[in-house]
Amino acid sequence: MHFTKMHGLGNDFILVDCITQKCEIQLFNDYHYQKGGRGEEGLSFAELAKNLCDRRFGIGADQILLLEKSAIADFLMRIFNADGSEVEMCGNGIRCLAKYIWDRNLSNNTNMLKIETLAGIIKPEKAGDMVKVDMGEPFFEPEKIPVKIKKSEVGNQKSEEAKMVTDYPLQVSDREFKITCVSMGNPHAVIVLENVSDFPVAYYGPQIETHQIFPNRTNVEFIQIINPHEIKMRVWERGAGETMACGTGACAAAVASHLKGLTERILTVHLQGGDLFIEWAGDNHVYMTGPAVEVYKGIIEI
Repeated sequence: MHFTKMHGLGNDFILVDCITQKCEIQLFNDYHYQKGGRGEEGLSFAELAKNLCDRRFGIGADQILLLEKSAIADFLMRIFNADGSEVEMCGNGIRCLAKYIWDRNLSNNTNMLKIETLAGIIKPEKAGDMVKVDMGEPFFEPEKIPVKIKKSEVGNQKSEEAKMVTDYPLQVSDREFKITCVSMGNPHAVIVLENVSDFPVAYYGPQIETHQIFPNRTNVEFIQIINPHEIKMRVWERGAGETMACGTGACAAAVASHLKGLTERILTVHLQGGDLFIEWAGDNHVYMTGPAVEVYKGIIEI
């Protein structure tokens, strides 16, 4: 199987092109295909992802990206975490996928693409040597994230805030966190701290990710406000652990920090792997701009 290793700010991926090569292990027993009524037997990429993403015994990556044909967009992107779970969306991943497509002239759309994902159709476009992505609208309703808490515990009753989960007190181990929940097509819990540099993300991150109030688990963003135009962020990704960067997480953090009155709508998010530039625009869409890098190409026996 041919693959391409790519990364966005150190959030790294194994990209498998199922358009220019035939994927013999064509995913038929994965959840997405079962939903479509295609339940044939076949080796699962969900299982393969666990092996290929292993940094000691495989290629090593946070996630696998699959490039496929789409009936409703230019292309289809599917995403498998290092633990084998399939997820809805990946901001750094879609920038890498777009760069791969443009570098190989796989589309006549040389400036903007429409990519089908489990989170809907996402539109990346060229922005100089970077990629800008229309990440769509954020969602705040508990059932859309999803997060399961009593309605009486959500914000101020009979107000717009009642439809949002902001500064909800969550007890985890020996500490109480105030979480703000946002969906960018996938679930996020954003927590503001005074300093994120030495915070034990690997200890608290998995406990919040798997907390019972999150039926589909959640990504967790730990953020530090630098000024109204900048934040620092570390992220615990659902199914992947702490990563160098998370595009959807940066978007969720920018939205949550503005909702709380801590930042402006245009924001630089400083991550361990570098910077992302986020704008929550007047049309309610969130726009993310950042780099995408191809590291190498390879072939692996499966």
